[in-house]
This record gives sequence, structure tokens and C-alpha cells, in this order.
Amino acid sequence: MVIKNFKNALVIVALLFAIGVTAQTEVKNKILDFAMLTPIESASIYVKNTTIGTVSNSDGKFLLQVPQEFSKDTLIISSIGYKSYKIPVNEFDNSFEVYLEEDVASLDEIILVAETRPKTGNDIVIKALEKLAVNMPDSAYIQKGFLRHKERNKVEFKWLIESAITVYDSGFASNSSDYLKINVDQVRKSYDLRDVDSIFNYVAYNNQNAKRSRLKVNDVKRSQLSTAQLEKAIKWNDTRVNGLQNIFQGQLNLLRNSTNAKALFGDNVLEKHHFDLDTILVDNDRKIYKIKISESTTFVDLDTKGIFNDGYNAQGWMYIYYDNYAIKKIEYELVAASPAQKVRSKRLFDTQVNHKLVMTYMEYQDKMYPNYIYYETPKLVNVGFKTNQKVSDEEKERYNKEERYYYTVQEILFSEIILDKEIIKMKLNGEWDMDIFSPKPYDKTFWKNYNVLLESEEDEKLIQDLSQRASLFED
Repeated sequence: MVIKNFKNALVIVALLFAIGVTAQTEVKNKILDFAMLTPIESASIYVKNTTIGTVSNSDGKFLLQVPQEFSKDTLIISSIGYKSYKIPVNEFDNSFEVYLEEDVASLDEIILVAETRPKTGNDIVIKALEKLAVNMPDSAYIQKGFLRHKERNKVEFKWLIESAITVYDSGFASNSSDYLKINVDQVRKSYDLRDVDSIFNYVAYNNQNAKRSRLKVNDVKRSQLSTAQLEKAIKWNDTRVNGLQNIFQGQLNLLRNSTNAKALFGDNVLEKHHFDLDTILVDNDRKIYKIKISESTTFVDLDTKGIFNDGYNAQGWMYIYYDNYAIKKIEYELVAASPAQKVRSKRLFDTQVNHKLVMTYMEYQDKMYPNYIYYETPKLVNVGFKTNQKVSDEEKERYNKEERYYYTVQEILFSEIILDKEIIKMKLNGEWDMDIFSPKPYDKTFWKNYNVLLESEEDEKLIQDLSQRASLFED
């Protein structure tokens, strides 16, 4: 009897230990501008001296799971241009909204007391790019994070994938195409409602890969194609246009790939971009340059194989720390500028903004690591309203506008950095698979404590509708 009770006690202790190991403190609420009472989007919420963090959504809302071992550490809520809010994790009250006050540094005062420093926006950016080798990671590391990949038109979501990913990078000095690996660890959601879109992917796939004569969209009917044919064509196009490698290994990874051939932020950066110093703000008690990006003397070309992806002007903002010239944030858009690209963009996409990128970085052990990535681009889907009924031209135009023009959004939040060489070596010996389009079994236990990005209330309603109607892939 004593032995039995002893065994029961051991089981209880083991269970309590397991619960303690996986216990999390949930921190959630909404961040608002103190003066305007408006939501603050993309504010940083993180635990001091760790990489545990998240960002607020367009409603200003956030949710962060903090391991119990950090419950007494300092939680920091910050946004560029605002005073930071700091409090121990275990003292944060989820029932009260967080209000941040504006905080602006005086440019004139800083310049008067400073040592000889670059004065123009162009010179500050060049200095920051020269400092990348110092400020960016110089040795191998692994990051774990959350990926949300969605596609929609002006009416509804057509596609959604949410995954946990691992990224290995050997460091800034190496070429990302040779020394950067990506693995999809888990999938939380996978919905697809692109039956019509798939026909056009099939035609493009056939014309690019098949030896037979070229097809036209009108030559193909949905009833003639099997689901397997559609899936193959969709995945081919998804990988070509929306694959993860495009974000990490392409030209739009502006800082990481700045030493590559044809880099947008390479040696000829000033030929394609002009930088103006706007002001100096404050970010978590540190002064930070706010610099405007605009067009220069030549167009920005992306040289995408098989796609006319050239003839753009750049616009946006850069935020560079005053003390060490580390780049904290880039907001970057490519706008159709050449006559050919203007016509193409308007006709095919109904927009002149072809690429919209936001990249923020976190400082960890004196190096700047990717923290949050947002990438948006329009997508050609030649579909519209079709009916046998007689409708007005006005109604046809409305349906065409809403149904025809698609865009894709990819978001990545990194919440863990691994620098231990033995752990990195062990993980590199395993299999790596960057295919986000392959369905994987859902692991409820894994996702229970994993940090994810919150959707806005509007998008969440559309996602719920998509989940009920998706047919091509199963949850």
C-alpha cells in the first residue's frame, strides 16, 4: 500500500513539474495613442533582455505568451516616437488598455552638442550601410517564428496558411542563397478557396513547362481538370511567386542581401534612392533618425525571371539609431514609374504600388536580428463576375473591381534566437523542408503556448468565413 501511494505521489510530482515547465503568463490588451486615442499598430511588446515578443495588430491589440521563468522580468511596450511603458510581467493587468505618450527629440539640440557626424539623409544611410558588417549577426544563428500567408481580393480571403518556421543563417558575410535554410515545423491553418484562380495557374504552368502548344485561358474548363492537376499548377506558381525563399534570398531582403550582385541597397544605392533626414525621434529611450526614402536618378528593377518586374520608384521611411547607426526599421514601397510599368500595373492589378515591405529588427547581444516582416504584393488573377443574367455595366464594373484584383500578404514574427553552436549543429544535421504548401497534421499541444500574430477583427471574420467554405485543401 505504501509503495502504491509512493508511485502515485511520483506521478503527481511529475505532472506538476510538467505543468510548471510549460506554464505561461498570458499578456494581452490594446495599445492606444494617449492624445488621439487611436490604436498604435506594429508596437513592440517584449521581455527585456530576451527575444520573447510580439507586435500589435492594426487594432492595436496584442497577445504574448511568456514562459513562467520570465514572469518577474520587465515587460516593455514601445513604439517609435512614443515613451515606452515598462512593468514586471507578473504585474501587467490584462484588463487595462495601455496608453503611450509621444516623445520627440530636438534635432537642433542634438546637432549642436554632437561630434562630427553625417548631416544629410544620404550620408546617414551610407554610414548605416557601412556599419551593417558590425551591427548585423556575424556568426551562425537559428531563429524560430510564426508565418501567416494569406491571399484575398476586395471581397474575401481566398487562401490562408499559418505555420511555425525555423530559419538558419550563417551570418551577414555569407551569401543567403547558399547559406540560409528554412524549415516549416508545424502548420496551424491551411485553407484554400482558389478554384477559379487555379485555372489560370494551370495555363501558366502548362505554357512554361509543357512541350505541347501554348494554351489560352478560354481553351480550358474547370470540369476538364482534375484536382491533382490544379494542385500541381497552384503549388508551382505559389513557389515561384510566393515561396519563402523569395523573402529571405531575394533583393527585397534589403539589409541581409546588401552585398549581393544587383542589391537594391548595394554600392549604387544612391542611384536608385534618395534619402532625406526628416527628424529625430525616440525609441525606448534611444534617439533614432527618421529618414524619408524617395526616387533618385534611375528606376528600381527586381529582374524577376519570367515576370516584368522592373521600372519602379522607391518610397518609404528608414529608422536608424543615432548612437550606433543600427537600422531599426524599414518601410519600403515600390511604385510603378516607367511608362510600361504604369500601364501594366493599372491594367493587371488596379494599383501602382507593386511591392510593400516592412522589416523591423530586434537588438540582442549587440546585434540586430530580424524581428517582424510584412510583405504585400498584388497578384494577377484574370477573373471577374460571370452570369447569364442581364446586368448593368455599372454592376459588371463593380464585380470586376472586387473579384478580379488579388493581393498576397506574408507576415513573419520571430520570437526565439538560438546562438548555441552545439544546438545549431544538431539541428543542421536534420531534414529541412521550406515547402509551406504541404499539409501537415495539426498539433494542438504545440500551438497552445506558441506565440502567434493577432489578426484584426475585420480579417478574423473573413478568415472564419474562409474556413467554412474552403474546399481544395482540408484543415
